[in-house]
Amino acid sequence: MTASGYGTEDEMEVLENKEARSKQIELSIRKKFHKKIFSRFAKAINTYKLLQEGDKVAVCISGGKDSMLMAKCFQELQKHRKFYFELVFLVMDPGYHAVNRSQIEQNAQIMNLPLTIFESQIFDAVDKIEKSPCYLCARMRRGYLYSKARELGCNKIALGHHYDDVIETILMGMLYGGQIQTMMPKLHSTNFPGMELIRPLYFVREADIQHWRDYNGLRFLQCACHFTDTCFNNSNGEMYSKRQEIKELIRSLKEKNPYIEGNLFKSVENVNLSTVIAYKQDGKKHHFLDTYDAESI
Repeated sequence: MTASGYGTEDEMEVLENKEARSKQIELSIRKKFHKKIFSRFAKAINTYKLLQEGDKVAVCISGGKDSMLMAKCFQELQKHRKFYFELVFLVMDPGYHAVNRSQIEQNAQIMNLPLTIFESQIFDAVDKIEKSPCYLCARMRRGYLYSKARELGCNKIALGHHYDDVIETILMGMLYGGQIQTMMPKLHSTNFPGMELIRPLYFVREADIQHWRDYNGLRFLQCACHFTDTCFNNSNGEMYSKRQEIKELIRSLKEKNPYIEGNLFKSVENVNLSTVIAYKQDGKKHHFLDTYDAESI
């Protein structure tokens, strides 16, 4: 910093470059990707009533492309808001390596996101689990996020799951879980009364998020946990998992039927209870035989 308090010419140039890049990223959401990203973001909020007057939302940022984009969309929405709501850009450090945490912080600076960071030791705990470590990690993360968000006065947490996550979850449930279910656009928390989870990227396609990322020359974390640092990679060097299998299955099905993705999404909106053997509601199982004979009288 110089005596004038304005910094050296090099420092000023770096600052100006960061500001210019931040504006470019925001402009890309406002212009080039308005139809495929921001309009769909706003549509989900309106369709599922994800925001109300006076909400204070913890926008949960993992460091990946989805949550970072979600944060920028929230910022853009707040500029043109029709009613008052507050945002907290919340990052939980579950035990990242220093380089991964630094990348999140650097991206936040580039994107002009004021982070609130808190720490936990989830990675250390999950490292000791052999069966379903990712499932346990996700549940623990959510619990910590709910707790910190409530401590900060928030009534909602926002997660960055997108359209492709939704349809993959539907198919995974059928093929691997023997059940029909989906990733809901919003949920009341069962363990944190008064708290709600929302997913405003519900209609946004992953390919469009990737295009936005690449267009802006951004590099985000994919998964920075200790487990995936060492787990099996497929022949292409990509992380291989059940979700990756489902992605590939949907991709192959789409080659024969271009409507496959939309049909998967609509399938859980068009459930006909008269044509299913059984269903569960509020923990209680209902079977078609329960009322079958009565219907014939």
